[in-house]
Amino acid sequence: MNVIYYFLTVVMFLDCVLLVLLVLMQLPKKDAGAGLAFGGGATDALFGAGSGNFLTKMTKYAAGVFFGLAIILATISSSQHPKSSAEALREALSKQSPAPIGGPSSSPSTAPLGGGLLPSTLISNLPPAQPAPATPPAAKTAPPGTNR
Repeated sequence: MNVIYYFLTVVMFLDCVLLVLLVLMQLPKKDAGAGLAFGGGATDALFGAGSGNFLTKMTKYAAGVFFGLAIILATISSSQHPKSSAEALREALSKQSPAPIGGPSSSPSTAPLGGGLLPSTLISNLPPAQPAPATPPAAKTAPPGTNR
């Protein structure tokens, strides 16, 4: 089944490229659009004077093939994975063992980290505090007679 899925995916990619090229090669209305990217007479020279009819018919067929392949690929994909994502999530969560809410049991002497207190191991590793000077150093004063 995977071989068919991958083959149809490649066919859809090629159909997308063909569809883009067909849309770009169509003659623009009122002399504007992406059809001028290939030159004004490129489609006339390649497909003849009635190329508008040929290109529009091919675009319709390519678009129909695109939509058909999209529906077929979606059907194949849903049959390969029948569970919805919500059901798969519930199943995955039920397989896991539930963790206790409080985490591992801790001794009552340790304080929780969220309380703003540091554990004793961090406090013991802090450098000793330097004592603050008792008085600030005296400010230098200008000698009398200077304007400062």
